[in-house]
Amino acid sequence: MAALHAKAFSATRAWSVQEFADLLGHSGTLWRGNCDSFILMRIVADEAEVLTIATDPAKRRQGLARAALKDAENAAALAGAREIFLEVAEDNLPAQTLYKAENYHQVGRRPGYYLPKNAAPVAALVLRKDLKTN
Repeated sequence: MAALHAKAFSATRAWSVQEFADLLGHSGTLWRGNCDSFILMRIVADEAEVLTIATDPAKRRQGLARAALKDAENAAALAGAREIFLEVAEDNLPAQTLYKAENYHQVGRRPGYYLPKNAAPVAALVLRKDLKTN
């Protein structure tokens, strides 16, 4: 996960092996995907939060992130989550397009949230989606 995250987030600080191990060691944390694209999320009570989505840059635009996202949403709903949140960089238009197509809606904005290595800070858009529960 750390190696793929480093590829996917080369312009920012990627997460370390230890950070992934720590997150995966907590109850309520789950991941979905494969070696080309994965999502890591946390579920607390009836809310899910996407912690990160990473896709190999050579494999983008093939539906891998969408498939991992849908799988994670289903798992979250089965675990009792009724809504899901995530942050996306304000300048990440491809990701915003994906989230809009999957019915996420902006509910907030966090100025200066992302700190690219060689650029000015970028705001995060906070997005939310209702999950279908059976």
